[in-house]
Amino acid sequence: MKKTEAEILAEKVAQLQPEAIPPAVRERAEQLLIDVVGLCIAARNTDYLRSLIAAVDAGGACTAIGHAAGYGAATAALVNGTAAHGEDFDDSFEGGPIHSSAVVIPAVLAACERFGRDGRAALLGTVAGVEALCRLSLVIPKAIHKAGFHPTSVLGTLGAALGASVALGHERAQIVNALGSAGSLASGIIEYLAEGAWTKRLHAGWAAQAGLQAARIGGEGFLGPRTVLEGAHGLFHGFARSIEGNYGVLSDGFGKTWLMDAITFKPYATGTMNQPYIDCALRLRARGIKPEDVADVLCETAEGYVHRLWEPLASKHRPANDYAAKFSAPFNVAVAFVTGEAGLSAFTGETVRDERILALASKVRYVVDPGNPYPKAFTGHVRMALKDGRVLEERQPHIRGGAREPLTRAEIEAKFLGNSEHGGWPKERAERFLESVPRFFDGPLDLRSLRG
Repeated sequence: MKKTEAEILAEKVAQLQPEAIPPAVRERAEQLLIDVVGLCIAARNTDYLRSLIAAVDAGGACTAIGHAAGYGAATAALVNGTAAHGEDFDDSFEGGPIHSSAVVIPAVLAACERFGRDGRAALLGTVAGVEALCRLSLVIPKAIHKAGFHPTSVLGTLGAALGASVALGHERAQIVNALGSAGSLASGIIEYLAEGAWTKRLHAGWAAQAGLQAARIGGEGFLGPRTVLEGAHGLFHGFARSIEGNYGVLSDGFGKTWLMDAITFKPYATGTMNQPYIDCALRLRARGIKPEDVADVLCETAEGYVHRLWEPLASKHRPANDYAAKFSAPFNVAVAFVTGEAGLSAFTGETVRDERILALASKVRYVVDPGNPYPKAFTGHVRMALKDGRVLEERQPHIRGGAREPLTRAEIEAKFLGNSEHGGWPKERAERFLESVPRFFDGPLDLRSLRG
């Protein structure tokens, strides 16, 4: 029989060996780990994490980062994935777009902790799952979002299944079965956009949990459809409304060309597409303009941004809550311009009621640029017309923190320290974790130091 796309992909990942992972790819895995741990700590005392923790059962061998209790593997993956994605401060991959580490790393860590797998297995699972997830997002870019689903949740379930399967040492047939089952466990609608509901936060955690479960049952021989990806009733048919895609991107150069090298580490605690607009707003602020001096703000944008960041415009001018504010381009431009930053403190109950910020946000409008390169690149543009007749303009051709302007290891570690402080960890404890990272993927895996 002709090999299916899942079989081809499974064959590629099953061939990966820890010693063959290039130093740059290992470095990227360490950076992703640092980012995820810091984000989990930052979110550990939030209202949404408290709700989730209250809804699950404690008791088990696995770690929910920043929490004292042990949990079952699936629950730990759920909690860590939700926390890592909760503030929308986690990594993003241009081209999909897709969030990767917030899904894959929680699934891989839970699998390794539950079954006594070591750091080498965790490295292999992380690299395989993240790389595969980036590639999955390129098969039919934009289509899953356009159909009303969240690609991180849908495709992330497969990435988590693959990463956990590899970490557990599964063979090709077991990985294929895991992917087949993951396709039926995938979910995630984007209706959170309507009111700033918390469900997007849950998407990464649920995908991590579902992917881990798919890996476990696939490993025990539970049959999943081999044509889960390209089949007439497969995942892309269901979530992208088409099976016509670039399936070659899944396996071409896998293990030699690493798309995960281009992952973006966010400098700001908000939606991926807003990041370049914030850079533009901050540069305009640096010119000494006051919010009260602004008469009108026009932003060029991509058509694919409109239903997520711009419409309905009246709701975006006055977001319903702090989470809805993260998906409002007008609010992002305004809060950065007024406050001079867009970190965790920029999206709070206070800022979404700040009339100075909202007054500026109400002046922000958009026009679609048909030549915008999204999703191959995330760009920003802010044109301010001032009351004195001057017109000032800034453009950002790419997202900062990505392949064209990457953050350094030191900047990623500084972000981690800031997130840890926000979550209440002493600086000494956070620094001890950073010191341990170069050895994390080498020997026995012990996550107990990340509890509490």
